Amino acid sequence: MIKYADIIAAQQTMRDTIKSTTLMPTKTFSKLAGTQILMKLENLQTTGSFKVRGAFNKIYHLTDAEKKYPVVAASAGNHAQGVAFSATKLGLKSTIFMPTFTPPTKVNATRSYGANVVLAGDSFDDAFAASQEYCKTHNATYIHPFNDPKIIAGQGVVGLEIFMQCHDVDTVIVPIGGGGLISGIAIAMKEMKPSIKIIGVEAENAASMLASVDKSEIITLPSALTIADGIAVKRPGDLTFKIIEEYVDELITVNDTDISHAAYLMLQRGKLLVEPAGAVALAAAITRKPKCMGKMVVPVVSGGNINMSLLQQIIDQGMYIEGLRTTLQVIVPDHAGELQQILSILDNFKVNIQDIVHERSITSVPVGHVMISLTVNLQHKKQLDAIKEELRKRGFGCRVIH
Repeated sequence: MIKYADIIAAQQTMRDTIKSTTLMPTKTFSKLAGTQILMKLENLQTTGSFKVRGAFNKIYHLTDAEKKYPVVAASAGNHAQGVAFSATKLGLKSTIFMPTFTPPTKVNATRSYGANVVLAGDSFDDAFAASQEYCKTHNATYIHPFNDPKIIAGQGVVGLEIFMQCHDVDTVIVPIGGGGLISGIAIAMKEMKPSIKIIGVEAENAASMLASVDKSEIITLPSALTIADGIAVKRPGDLTFKIIEEYVDELITVNDTDISHAAYLMLQRGKLLVEPAGAVALAAAITRKPKCMGKMVVPVVSGGNINMSLLQQIIDQGMYIEGLRTTLQVIVPDHAGELQQILSILDNFKVNIQDIVHERSITSVPVGHVMISLTVNLQHKKQLDAIKEELRKRGFGCRVIH
């Protein structure tokens, strides 16, 4: 079992290399959660996530014999960048195996930290198998993303920092993928403040730790499909499973809709760029309100490395949910000037038109007519009713489709 002393030692190891990240109070999210919220911003960490902490601690403590050979990881995300950065910083070579579908931004970021990136196979399992074969043939050391004592101790430094930044904290909410982060935080914080409550959060469709704890044995899920790819782990580690059984007070899940909306709110209201996995703890605080949640709550924002195309989807969906964007459908005679009349109405309300689509060929549109779909950005929610009423007065029936 990892001990508190191991986490203190890890803190000393990374003292001059890894950032102590901000613990940020927030009135907006405190109001939504109904309690005091302070966010631990690991999205602002070196490489953009907490993963670099464990990777640096593990690689630093390799034996002299192990340091003569490369270190290896299989990862499509934050662990890859943490290993690459840490190896380069400590003067070692690293080879990272990634599935071929990995977004180019993540591949390029990993290479920028000095790693040799190998794209292998169509799944993480393929990349992992390739990494194991490489370790055998090159005498390399595999750096596990979570199921390793040095990794867990490194991640536990997050817990030390939280307590040093706020002694009054009574609840910490932590994302769970394989369980390395919450394991380290729980060991550290239960030692410093035994009364503290540690809550773990998984994506609803990737809740392998919750399933394992419920069954009192490690369970492998058949799939782990979620937008929170950073915590999409089908099977937890045996070390992390034991620690979570002993130290964690509550396990809950959040769905992809809540995760996406939390990420949107963090960008729009908190001015923070956060990946879906990094938003799950806050999503739990503001939507699920866990049983153990106290008066001074710290959701850990675990990372900020988001795929740009996914970010655009999150923004679009968030604007619809918040009532700041809508799509209207109007069927009009297919004559010149009809669209201009509609646009003049929208112009009077000073809304921004995002998109216009004409459709004539579907059977729901009468012959000689055209269906116009207009996506508009509103200034506030109440504008929609006023726009619909004005269109009606001018003889345009409309339907809100989103």
